[in-house]
Amino acid sequence: MERKRFLKMAGGGAAASFGAFVLAACGGSSGSSTATTAAAPASTTAMHSSASGDLAILNYALTLEYLETEFYDKVVAAKLFKGATGDLVKTFAQQEQEHVDAIKATITKLGGTPSAKPNGKFPVSDANRVAQLAYTVENLGAAAYLGQAARIKSKDVLAAALSIHSIEARHAASLATLVKKPITPDGAFAKPADMQTVLVAVKPFLA
Repeated sequence: MERKRFLKMAGGGAAASFGAFVLAACGGSSGSSTATTAAAPASTTAMHSSASGDLAILNYALTLEYLETEFYDKVVAAKLFKGATGDLVKTFAQQEQEHVDAIKATITKLGGTPSAKPNGKFPVSDANRVAQLAYTVENLGAAAYLGQAARIKSKDVLAAALSIHSIEARHAASLATLVKKPITPDGAFAKPADMQTVLVAVKPFLA
């Protein structure tokens, strides 16, 4: 998809910011980064380019984790689930927040600026609908991380991303049992999702 069309699809506000992260990770660059690389030696330029790419991917992941955290926080506040299921939802909410904290810390450590938290909108009035949505969201999150694995340059960042991917997949598997859906919906091999696909999927949940 050409860039102008992609930006138009992303819309305004938080969705536009999310689209900017997507374009950056796909190879776009801001004016400030261009000015920095122009003045740097070739070897430094390559390192800067790699770091910029990883930072864009991390901010992309952070946006997804922000939305997941907000979703679970609203579900917990709605008190739709009790007992073991309620405890599981609370655990997921805590773990998604830990993902947010870890990614923000990594971005800062690499010299970047964590993306702003978007405002989400989620239907949290019906327990069954919420459970189905959670299953969909967690599978999408796992696919999103898998979709970026080959683009990540830093081995440390890759290891961190895969460790989060594993948790998203385990969340999805747990929810699959709850909603009676396939634990491995794609069979023996998980399917990655590219940024364009993920952006289209999450846009309805951006306020």
